Amino acid sequence: MVRKLPLPDESLSPVVETLDSLGSLVRSQRARGQLRIDDAADLLGVSKDLLSRLENGRSVSLDSLMKVLDGLGLKMLVVPKGDALLVEEQLAERAANSTDKGSA
Repeated sequence: MVRKLPLPDESLSPVVETLDSLGSLVRSQRARGQLRIDDAADLLGVSKDLLSRLENGRSVSLDSLMKVLDGLGLKMLVVPKGDALLVEEQLAERAANSTDKGSA
């Protein structure tokens, strides 16, 4: 059975508060790379089961998480909760500015 690739979700916040939101970000990044889950797992050096668990909001080891994030070109940033909104606003502003420049 041929599986369809997920579509990237541009509406996702980069601020992760749950395993579900982390999984959604990972799945969206994989979709940006147009990678099926089995191909991504092979490239990342992890099992398909591990990648599936992560994308579905289930826990994985921290070293596996870091391996997946790095392999997909993502970086984890840990900030105090009080600063998260400021960081999210700055990222949204940056994204809006890059979109404006791209359409000019």
